[in-house]
Amino acid sequence: MKAVTWQGKRDVRVETVPDPTIQEPTDAVIRVTSTGLCGSDLHLYEVLTPFMTPGDILGHEPMGIVEEVGPGVPDLRAGDRVVVPFQIACGNCWMCLNSLPTQCETTQVTGEGMGAALFGYTRLYGAVPGGQAEYLRVPQAQYGPIKVPEGPADDRFVYLSDVLPTAWQAVAYADIPEGGSVAVLGLGPIGDMACRVAQVCGAGRVFGVDLVGDRLRRARARGVETFDLRSFDSEKELVAAIRDRTDGRGPDAVIDAVGTEAHGSAAARLVQNASALLPRKIGGLLAERFSVDRLAALHTAIELVRRGGTLSLTGVYGGMADPMPMLTMFDKQIQIRMGQANVRRWVDEILPYLTDEDPLGVDDFATHRVPLSEAPQAYETFQQKRDGAVKFLMTP
Repeated sequence: MKAVTWQGKRDVRVETVPDPTIQEPTDAVIRVTSTGLCGSDLHLYEVLTPFMTPGDILGHEPMGIVEEVGPGVPDLRAGDRVVVPFQIACGNCWMCLNSLPTQCETTQVTGEGMGAALFGYTRLYGAVPGGQAEYLRVPQAQYGPIKVPEGPADDRFVYLSDVLPTAWQAVAYADIPEGGSVAVLGLGPIGDMACRVAQVCGAGRVFGVDLVGDRLRRARARGVETFDLRSFDSEKELVAAIRDRTDGRGPDAVIDAVGTEAHGSAAARLVQNASALLPRKIGGLLAERFSVDRLAALHTAIELVRRGGTLSLTGVYGGMADPMPMLTMFDKQIQIRMGQANVRRWVDEILPYLTDEDPLGVDDFATHRVPLSEAPQAYETFQQKRDGAVKFLMTP
């Protein structure tokens, strides 16, 4: 089959690899019909290279048709249309039963000290072959795959794999009061969708911050009050501008949808790039013990949120030696929630919004649709934020 493989920093290729097969009784194999390119994939493309191995199959946002199931998968059969969550979880352990499948005790990558295994996402999360491919082996298929109806195009449902539950959890964790205010930092796919979710869940005012004109215009068209980072000379000016619209306090909640590759933070970027260029064994050791993030977005969030407010971190962070402004955080009595989205925790709440009325705008959420063969160009365009790129869907 054809699959998108990682070969090095900013080097992905479509190659022929062996077809997946049933290996365990709880496996399924699906034929992928649509697969997304995620902002998290760009972390592998750019800064998390010490944890990658040439030939790794990328991608964690697939949906498709079941081709084959193992004897331990009673509720799926060949021909079922399914979305596959990005995390691999059993559904039966204590963590899964307590709505924390990202911490699944069956699939935890204990050798790396990490949580549940993820599709297509570094050795830290199990180095499981990903979904940017023609076919995908799905472990723990007795729990993970989400059956969806025939009829609507893949666009209606494919975002259940990651974008929708990640944005939904970001808003839930933000704990926005009814009619309250939230600022979303970063208007890429997750930030954009988080704005939409906040609106349908009752937020009174939604502020969006970015520095890409196309993304700002896209959010503004849906009623978000946008702020162009390029229009301000400093973080303090941006914070003051948003506070002016919230009675001088700041928003009730701030969602950081940027993460480790924030604009700015030049010193941290230098360290990230240096570790990415070292031999993988040395770079991996450096990244595990001494890695730092570009924290510009997080520091802005801490400064921006009102006293007693909530920060929801959904952008990926991977540093182990990050300096944090503890005095400010303690003094402002900030609550912080974060983590990978617990996909199956939120699906039942999201599905009622995936209707023909399309209140979340999923049917036209993708800005680019390309064949899998064009994945290398898609990665480059998305990473450089060219051509209005917000969301790529690829078709094998």
